[in-house]
Amino acid sequence: MKFFVDTADVPAIAELNDLGMVDGVTTNPSLIMKSGRDILEVTKEICDLVEGPVSAEVVATEADEMIAEGRKLAEIAENICVKVPLTWAGLKTCKTLSDAGTKVNVTLCFSANQALLAAKAGATFISPFIGRLDDINIDGLDLIADIRTIYDNYAFETEILAASIRTVNHMKDCALLGADVCTAPPAVIKKMADHPLTDAGLSAFLADWAKTGQKIL
Repeated sequence: MKFFVDTADVPAIAELNDLGMVDGVTTNPSLIMKSGRDILEVTKEICDLVEGPVSAEVVATEADEMIAEGRKLAEIAENICVKVPLTWAGLKTCKTLSDAGTKVNVTLCFSANQALLAAKAGATFISPFIGRLDDINIDGLDLIADIRTIYDNYAFETEILAASIRTVNHMKDCALLGADVCTAPPAVIKKMADHPLTDAGLSAFLADWAKTGQKIL
């Protein structure tokens, strides 16, 4: 499973990238706002930092404007993936851009039917939002499983990019269900390394080592 980092925080991306934990990056208007930076400037910096796809999202709502914005974003770098919402206008934009060879991430997916439409429109990635479904008492992981079954049934090449990841269990469960990608905040990815038994074991080892009076360096 590929790890994408869901942030526009360049230092946070760089830290994980140095460990080989970054296969791509996803941004959205809210993350750009949080960064406090110009969208074209910060997106270019991220694209220069990582080798994988970097999702940059359009903000128009009509197809013609979305297509124009997508083409502008695609000029930033070769690894740009234009992000469009799963609306009818977004699907039109997806079809136009993907036919021209631009990678497209169709976002804000909340149903298997929507995911099927995105695949038919040539999406590179489909982004089902797990956490937001959980928020309204619908199991977001069921959606990942449904999309995986449909895509496998018909050999769609669109990759499942699990989004709105809130917990380390989301990461594990998406991997078990066969999501191609998980995009998560840096804090969630880093928390995957935590385990109380690891901490307890390390404490015991260090206590015993102290008793030896030895040093390695």
